[in-house]
Amino acid sequence: MLRKIALGAALLMAIAASPALAAGEAGHTEDVSFNFEGPFGTYDRHQLQRGLQVWTEVCSACHGMKFVPIRSLADEGGPQLPEDQVRAYAAQFDIFDPALDDTRARTPNDMFPSSSMPNAPDLSLMAKARAGFHGPYGTGLSQLFNGIGGPEHIHAILTGYTGETKDEAGNTFYENHAFSTGWIAMPPPLSDGQVEFADGSPNDLDHMAMDVAAFLMWAAEPHMMARKQAGFVAVIFLGVFSVLLYLTNKRLWAGVKGKKKHA
Repeated sequence: MLRKIALGAALLMAIAASPALAAGEAGHTEDVSFNFEGPFGTYDRHQLQRGLQVWTEVCSACHGMKFVPIRSLADEGGPQLPEDQVRAYAAQFDIFDPALDDTRARTPNDMFPSSSMPNAPDLSLMAKARAGFHGPYGTGLSQLFNGIGGPEHIHAILTGYTGETKDEAGNTFYENHAFSTGWIAMPPPLSDGQVEFADGSPNDLDHMAMDVAAFLMWAAEPHMMARKQAGFVAVIFLGVFSVLLYLTNKRLWAGVKGKKKHA
């Protein structure tokens, strides 16, 4: 009887898991290595600058980052652009000023522009919102060393196009192995050599996807390095405090324990 129940439960689990496995094949996110991963990882300033360039020249045509202040481009731990470059960068974008009842050039105190297309999602928090690791990868230790998978998911989307297309209800969809349904409405945004980097870094599809994914991770978590440092200091403090507490406890109760032994 127990054997029949066990076999029946296993069969139900297999039936329930089969659609999920099929869907997982279409939405697969490959784990790639970023410098900021792990408890001691840090952002690569030059990679963030390249990612900013990719976002500006490619992504900003449709997507926005309305929750990110432009002045943060000069912050330590980020792209760390000089103040004059931040001001020049901000001036590229216009913003409507109610006080002037007209548009003006943005300043570093303004936010990045919003998405210019109604269906284009804002990328401010995309790296945190679209976590790519689930199941056994969703454990705390895995997230500590591998991250939540957001930048990996962005990289997978940008590099997951197969070149196949289909038309449905007057819309064109593009096959993408990293997308949940296997098809995505966004055309391939990046191609080899599309952006020229001043530092001569590789500008093939894979490297550009890595750079912009790292930049979007910084946009979503600009203070990640500070949090890691604070966490490391807290762990060291708790470790020292635990040792001191143990030695103090041992010293205070040494006399009592000694009497028990003699008794």
